Amino acid sequence: MQQGSFIWGHREKQHRALDKWIDRVWILVLLLAAVLLFSINLGGLPLRDWDEGTIAQVSREIWSAPAGSMRWLYPTLGGEPYYNKPPLTHWLIAGVYSVVGVNEWTTRLPGAILTALSVPLLYCIGREIFRQRWAAIYSALIYLTMLPVVRYGRLAMIDGVVVCFLLVMMLCVLRSRRDLRYCLGVGVSFGLICLTQGFLGIILGAIAIIFLFWDTPRLLTSYYFWTGIFIGILPAVGWYVAQIWHYGYAFIEVGWQNQSRNQVETFRIKTSQAPWYYMIELLKWTWPWLLFLPQTVSYIWENRNLSWAKLIQVWCGFYLLSISLIDAKLPWYIFPIYPGLALAFGALLAETENLPLLSAYPRSWVAGLSVLAVIASASSMYFSWGIPPKTDLQLIFAAVGITMILAAILAERGDKQFLKILFWGSYISLFLLVKSNYWAWELSEAYPVKPVATMISRVNPAVKKIYTSFPQHRSSLDFYSDRTIIPATVGELQYYWHYDSKPYFLLNAAALHNLQLESMKIIDQAEGWKLVTKETPRL
Repeated sequence: MQQGSFIWGHREKQHRALDKWIDRVWILVLLLAAVLLFSINLGGLPLRDWDEGTIAQVSREIWSAPAGSMRWLYPTLGGEPYYNKPPLTHWLIAGVYSVVGVNEWTTRLPGAILTALSVPLLYCIGREIFRQRWAAIYSALIYLTMLPVVRYGRLAMIDGVVVCFLLVMMLCVLRSRRDLRYCLGVGVSFGLICLTQGFLGIILGAIAIIFLFWDTPRLLTSYYFWTGIFIGILPAVGWYVAQIWHYGYAFIEVGWQNQSRNQVETFRIKTSQAPWYYMIELLKWTWPWLLFLPQTVSYIWENRNLSWAKLIQVWCGFYLLSISLIDAKLPWYIFPIYPGLALAFGALLAETENLPLLSAYPRSWVAGLSVLAVIASASSMYFSWGIPPKTDLQLIFAAVGITMILAAILAERGDKQFLKILFWGSYISLFLLVKSNYWAWELSEAYPVKPVATMISRVNPAVKKIYTSFPQHRSSLDFYSDRTIIPATVGELQYYWHYDSKPYFLLNAAALHNLQLESMKIIDQAEGWKLVTKETPRL
């Protein structure tokens, strides 16, 4: 009996060692695939308004600040106090600036790398909550091949950084159920979320608390758990105390109450304040994985009392409800829900590995893949007819079309290989997208910023404020020109021209015609925009 137990224990150790080795291989493969997708052509496009330009400007001012100025603790934007977000992301970017220099690639690199790290982190979470390894693998691959994850993760935004810390927090929460030492990791990662996104990170922290209250309530009574939380949030609390001590009531009023509202009003984007706004965002951008939503909801409900189903219900349900009730709505606010959705879809699709060969799949899957194939093929043909043809878009949609056609054929035959085709095809299609100049398509909504900024930067360095007839503020133009470009109406421009001894205006042809400025001197022009000032009177 003892000998048998010894043999069984030896085999169990071998099995665990093999499991750990396989997990390490998958973590490495997922990390390499994610880093490639999130880093390729990262600096190929200019920075985007509103968020990228603002973050880059604040980071550059931290990096270029004189020693002893405490700019890292009290960040500024255009020389004015910056209250909008805590500066963790800006510190990371400023650190990269100090090593490599200031450009688009270095601005986007920290967020892209941290978002890439979130892919193997999601695999680790899957291994904690699912019995099958395939569920963890499918979850990570679905998350990696979601279009919004790739797009927003590559941009210089705080959302990809926040999601990375969120996944670290959830992984530590799951592991702390059997090892209380991970409670410190819960607190540290929650503190990093708050030091990146502010106290709105409390919504993300509430996901962990509600899950534990439902699944493992004993942990909420643990002294170690709350001690870890307290230690972890000390840096974030310390930063806020420092701001209040330094700025007083101005920080409370602007930083907590008005800044979010001002950001939404300033950023030129069509937003809907309807509660179902984020449901529409999911319907627009989560394909092809949204095809599996009806069966996924049913599968989760059938297993609603299991830990993994509880986590997904709290993660997706609570977060979606919370952000839907907030007045300010922007597309990237929904980013933290994508890991939860990926876990849900991964749990369902892993069940296909247990089905007999050539089993019938739901007809809705085949029909949905066929519809996507038709749309993608038609889009590829549409972009091939232009003069000149947009070959990049033609190739991207062709790759999507071929992927959906092959997946639909295999799904119709009941061949489980259709999932492999779907993963590979989605990854290749996204790779082609990020290799092109279309992955940040918002840049086409306004004039090219870099030629105009180059023109402005040739002006006398003492000139720091320039007024423009363009109706929206462009933070990327501020960053590239190292000036503050202020939007103004026709009446305001006429006022500044009359009362300012040496005003500088950035005007398009229509504004120039309407203003009829006297004693005007054209300094330079680019992309249909002219930089003008008053002619210096001759003595």
